[in-house]
Amino acid sequence: MTDTDARAPEAGQNSTETSETAAPAQTVPPADAAAVLAAELAAQQDRHLRLLADMENLRRRTEREVADARLYGITQFARDVVTVADNMQRALAALDSELREKADAGVKALLDGVELTERELLKALEKHGVRKLDPQGQKFDPHRHQAMFEVPDPSVPAGTVVQVMQPGYLIGERVLRPAMVGIAKGGPKANAGEASNGEPANDNAGETS
Repeated sequence: MTDTDARAPEAGQNSTETSETAAPAQTVPPADAAAVLAAELAAQQDRHLRLLADMENLRRRTEREVADARLYGITQFARDVVTVADNMQRALAALDSELREKADAGVKALLDGVELTERELLKALEKHGVRKLDPQGQKFDPHRHQAMFEVPDPSVPAGTVVQVMQPGYLIGERVLRPAMVGIAKGGPKANAGEASNGEPANDNAGETS
């Protein structure tokens, strides 16, 4: 046996191994590749839309917080200012119409000045979202009024505010200070469909668009 014959099987074996390792790689069909790309694109679009929705919600929430801070940030200051308005009202109420008529020109001028100052003060408060709450003749509202006593009065529906001891104030839609009132008792029951401001209640008032 020659050396060439002895090496022949080894050469054949190496040739087989080489052919096996050199097999061509499998290719993905074009239809499957397009489906994969479409799925990835849809996922990216979904993430993009979710991000836009989150950003819009954040923008709206930030706007509400800024508006609330601007409106309600003066709450404590407004409470102090309405006390000044109370003192002006008490000063004016200390003199009835008869005493005013008998007062000399200087006193009348002083009273006119106090009344003017009170009106200007209330206008300034309204400019900043603070409104006076004077519920005389309205139906008692426990969310805005504080009942101090009851007055027997059958001529008006029970629960009607017949006396205002101290006016209340609203800041925006919140109660800055409830009105201190006396309410009637002994009269007919108030109409359940009547709102606290004397207007018919809106059944859809709690719905939002």
